[in-house]
Amino acid sequence: FLNDQERQRLLNACKKSRSPFLHPIVVLALSTGMRKGEILGLKWRDVDFDSKRIVIQETKNGERRAVPLVGAALPLIDKLKINGGGSIDDFIFHSPKGSGKSCSTRTAWEFAIKRAKIKNFRFHDLRHSTASYLAMNGASLLEIADILGHKTLQMVKRYSHLSEDHKADVLERMNKKVFG
Repeated sequence: FLNDQERQRLLNACKKSRSPFLHPIVVLALSTGMRKGEILGLKWRDVDFDSKRIVIQETKNGERRAVPLVGAALPLIDKLKINGGGSIDDFIFHSPKGSGKSCSTRTAWEFAIKRAKIKNFRFHDLRHSTASYLAMNGASLLEIADILGHKTLQMVKRYSHLSEDHKADVLERMNKKVFG
């Protein structure tokens, strides 16, 4: 997963990208743990601004799932809507040619990773970063599995060690305060 400095360098590189969608796409990925295909397949009808959620119509496991739209992602998606979001059937992250297709981020992503000086990091690793951040912020395995749309806890167990490390850090800080 990305450490704090890597994450900031990546977000800065995405903001400087010529792709108008790269930064909001990466923020959405980090904010929600959504897969790249889920993000690129989003249409305006999938976003409910009143309840602040996204409904993913097609997931990897074939089931619909609702994802909260909170934090830094909400104002970015709202800004895209205000700046000409299009009809409910339009892709949020559309091709600049207006061909009714979603945009491609491959070249912009590779350039941003290079500019951010991050090695051996794929777009899907943003999903792993989100899971790791959730674990380090005290989310249970069940909560992480539900947020990421995993059907079993087996898929999310790889993040449990981060949660244990987090617990150890919390206990260490408490012990220093209590015992000096």
